[in-house]
Amino acid sequence: MRQVYSTLAVLFLIVPSVFAEGLPDGRYLYVACPGIRNYLEFGGAGILIFDIDHDHKFVKRIETQHSRDEKPDNVKGVCASAITGRVYFTTPKKLYCVDMLSEKTLWEKKLPQGCDRMSMTPDGKVLYVPSFEKDIWNVIDAQNGDVLATVEPKNGAHNTVVGLDGSRMYLAGLKSNLLTVADTKTHKVLGTVGPFSASIRPFTVNGSQSLVYVNINECLGFEIGDLKTGKKLHRVEVDGFKKGAVKRHGCPSHGIGLTPEEKEVWVVDGANQQVHVFDNTVMPPRQIKSLAVREQPGWITFSLDGVYAYPSTGDVIEVASKKIVTGLKDEKDRPVHSEKMVEVHWKSGKPTKTGDQFGVGRRTN
Repeated sequence: MRQVYSTLAVLFLIVPSVFAEGLPDGRYLYVACPGIRNYLEFGGAGILIFDIDHDHKFVKRIETQHSRDEKPDNVKGVCASAITGRVYFTTPKKLYCVDMLSEKTLWEKKLPQGCDRMSMTPDGKVLYVPSFEKDIWNVIDAQNGDVLATVEPKNGAHNTVVGLDGSRMYLAGLKSNLLTVADTKTHKVLGTVGPFSASIRPFTVNGSQSLVYVNINECLGFEIGDLKTGKKLHRVEVDGFKKGAVKRHGCPSHGIGLTPEEKEVWVVDGANQQVHVFDNTVMPPRQIKSLAVREQPGWITFSLDGVYAYPSTGDVIEVASKKIVTGLKDEKDRPVHSEKMVEVHWKSGKPTKTGDQFGVGRRTN
């Protein structure tokens, strides 16, 4: 009998996910907090899960090693893989890996020169993790957190976007008006795009990887670059609104996304608490709508099906009607705000599909 108990104990310790049930079939929004600086009033700390199919109602909070800290650092980025069943997030100091089924923190790693907003190859094998506004990107084995290589643009590493086919990684820094392009097989720099009019802030890439849309310092709006030629093509400024003081990030527009079918570009406006929508079927894109949100937005992404837009304010916007349909709230009925969220689909007790923290385009032709 003692041997039976011992065997069961070992099984629980080694394979905790065997006994986990996972989430019911459906689509969920994983929101990493604190996702607005380290402000705990916007949803506390942890990974908060919301049910997309049922009015974005709060489902649960996953506690992590990070959220149990007395003063949790702000989360800098989040990404997930349905292939491996893992979700990753960064703080300025560490990269964390969480198993989505068992909801256990598998490992946490301090990386050389710190961490910022990372991205992952579609196969779930490799993460490109920018240092905390320093010289390098650490190329990380997503299985164990080991450093495989480094890329060194020396541009004040900050934001990272992987192309839809996984062949290219796009690296933007706070100290450069050039976007660096790296090959995800060799981890070598292939070239740059730009120069743009100022240092690059948030940006997004279309599905065919022919165009990049960038926020830059001092611009209420965005610029567009050609990923094939490396040249800047257009500057698009928001009409009818003036630049003003912003609470965070220090630039008028800190957040830009393409709807998945790429018919629209959405860009945020901190000072005026607006999200501005542009028709992307013409070039340069044409402004068509402005939407007021409940706080100063600093990010935007979309559901995989393009039905919902998710600004960092926690407002849930129906893309077709351009109307706010609900707002994210946690188990304490507090408004949840975060610039770090990713969609995860569950079926038959396991994750089957994931979105992206960036509003990347998903057309390939």
